[in-house]
Amino acid sequence: MNEIEIKISKDLINYQISLDLMQSRIKKIQNNESKELIWFLEHDHIYTQGTSAKESEILKKNKIQIYKSNRGGKTTYHGPGQRIVYFLINLNKRRKDIRKFISIIENSVIIFLNNHGVEANSFKDRVGIWVTCSEKNKFRKERKIGAIGLRISKWVTYHGLSVNINPNLENYNNIDACGLKDYRNTSLSELGIKISKEEFDKQFVKIFLRQLAKI
Repeated sequence: MNEIEIKISKDLINYQISLDLMQSRIKKIQNNESKELIWFLEHDHIYTQGTSAKESEILKKNKIQIYKSNRGGKTTYHGPGQRIVYFLINLNKRRKDIRKFISIIENSVIIFLNNHGVEANSFKDRVGIWVTCSEKNKFRKERKIGAIGLRISKWVTYHGLSVNINPNLENYNNIDACGLKDYRNTSLSELGIKISKEEFDKQFVKIFLRQLAKI
């Protein structure tokens, strides 16, 4: 099974349900009983804490659920207006290098942003995608637009990427997102980029598949 299934969910997906579905699917991928999967979706409001998160990263508790996740990384926010991309990819068929795989995800988002006239970068000391300071956006310091948190089981990846399209950025005020209290988050909407979820999915998956083919 060499093809990768592209799945697009139109409704908000409960976080626990998505986790259960991913864990079931990766077992089938490991046994070569199912295709690999790239899944585009949105979650309802939730704060998730990865395996290296600290309690102190929750600055203020409110009605939004806090979930201890088995993904890598620290604390982040998910909610409407944020695009989630889960990658259930079998690295046994490719290079067994999780850092390389993360860089492919980062570079795919950077290429997407560059195509829309936005300068972006990734940094070795903080995983994710950052919109850099420029004459256009007038930021004093780079802002995060995409977060990555992965887990790997027998060299099959799951969990993945979140990209802020037009979420309520105020929901980040209650956390130290990714443990980085000195940095703010941004979105495509804040940058003046008006794009639908459907168009984002279409553009991003083409870029990602081209990058993935290189390993």
